[in-house]
Amino acid sequence: MHKGLLMIGLCTALSACGTWVQVTSAGRLVSVSTPAEVAGCTRLGSSTANAISEIAFVERGSAKLQTELIDLARNEAGDMGGNRIVPETPIADGRQTFGVYRCGL
Repeated sequence: MHKGLLMIGLCTALSACGTWVQVTSAGRLVSVSTPAEVAGCTRLGSSTANAISEIAFVERGSAKLQTELIDLARNEAGDMGGNRIVPETPIADGRQTFGVYRCGL
């Protein structure tokens, strides 16, 4: 019984915290855009971000999960030389694909 309560408390505490992903210096230069906003940009490829969608069978909040996936994609896009990402798929099992673009400055 005590072990179960401890696990629930731990999961609640973890899900209440911010995201676990730190945006890199390159990732800070990347913004989230719409397909229309990147129409004149160069597509560099795609990034598939993965994050934990549940902890010990407790579903993580969708807003926190989305933020974490975006931060992961921003970091990867920055490493690829991109400065814009566009979500291309919905979140499924903690995974989402983003298009990576380089737009003029």
